[in-house]
Amino acid sequence: MIQYSGSTKPLICNCTPIPIPCLLRRKKKSRYLKIHLTTMQSSSSSSSADLAATPKKVIVCGADVIGACTAYFLAQKGAQVTVVEKSAPACAASGKAGGFLALDWCDRGPLSALARHSFHLHGHLADLLSGTTAYAFRRLETLALTIQEAGLPKRGVKLPEWVDGPATRASSIGTTQTTAQLHPYLFTRKILDTAVEKYGVNVAKGEVKEVSLSDGNVATGVVMDDGEVLLGECVVLAMGPWSAKFSVISGLCRISGVKAHSIVVRPQVPEAIGPHALFLSYKTTEGVSMDPEVYPRPTGEVYICGMSEEVEVPDDPQQIQPRKESIRMLQRVAQTVSSHLGNAELQAEQACFLPYCEDGRPVIGKIPDMVGVYVATGHSCWGILNAPATGESLAELIIDGQAKSVDLKPFDPVRFKRAFKKVSVF
Repeated sequence: MIQYSGSTKPLICNCTPIPIPCLLRRKKKSRYLKIHLTTMQSSSSSSSADLAATPKKVIVCGADVIGACTAYFLAQKGAQVTVVEKSAPACAASGKAGGFLALDWCDRGPLSALARHSFHLHGHLADLLSGTTAYAFRRLETLALTIQEAGLPKRGVKLPEWVDGPATRASSIGTTQTTAQLHPYLFTRKILDTAVEKYGVNVAKGEVKEVSLSDGNVATGVVMDDGEVLLGECVVLAMGPWSAKFSVISGLCRISGVKAHSIVVRPQVPEAIGPHALFLSYKTTEGVSMDPEVYPRPTGEVYICGMSEEVEVPDDPQQIQPRKESIRMLQRVAQTVSSHLGNAELQAEQACFLPYCEDGRPVIGKIPDMVGVYVATGHSCWGILNAPATGESLAELIIDGQAKSVDLKPFDPVRFKRAFKKVSVF
């Protein structure tokens, strides 16, 4: 069990571990904004100045799934890692996500190689960490359904037995070879627990105020909210939408958060629910079209999401409250999809913020014009999927000087600096 540095108190998250809605997640649909930027050269290799001394003491800011995976792979490569977290591991989106994984849904876009490698890496980690029992990892079938609240079930539509709602169309969009799931809260805690127990990672509670830099913009650690400086040769900012509070990030690009809602229900007969992830094209009786998602879990719970909004990100994830209207709508979806879900126990109603970068792609790599300062954020609704490959590749970049598992060029922060230089001022 993880413990805070200098404390015997177990590190327990106060928020209920539930999943988050993935915004308009559909196979074959683009998951990024097509913004035309100047062609960028890769900087996934560190400069000679960065390679002069391989950093060993690394501070990872944020104990969500990205920070936890980064810490795991850094420590596996021999780094001395301290993870600093304000609240608790997986207390934000990583503890409230759906945990859906897909091999090829990001194909033909910049995320393709990252997603494919990460999907396979999830399978490897599940074997290594007993994922089936430790964090409910399993492969499953995935279906696309069309449902109209005012309609009737169409005869001849082949559906899982537990889906008895008014579906008019159904098609397979994922098999056990291409789609899987896990419990994201349990996965994040397991990967961080392993990093602590096996590789000696230290977890410290506290709020990081800023990155400490010496002359020449060289990282020397982080400044905490009490003024204490935590020393380190390298700093990784992996705090989701809260990464934007650091000037080294906000001065380079815009990171925002989209508020996503979800509920978790427990059917009266959990074994009646089959292993099928459902992606819905859903129309209400009022004519409103939505794209909810339904994920049954091997733990007996069923997760439903699909309501999102753009609002200001609060200072603390513990301050996030769901909108009652969104929760009621998700309950309505559950009741329509299956009678098994209509009388299910509501175990959790919740919201969280998904981090988005201004060009729709994650930001992974070294901050330009600085030595030893790195970022990993902006993964949107693919954070759980892409966390292992992000952590592994970033650890390679930091320790070895080059990312080998995945080319980080499409996600390099330097793209914003070069795009800015193309702007002419008259």
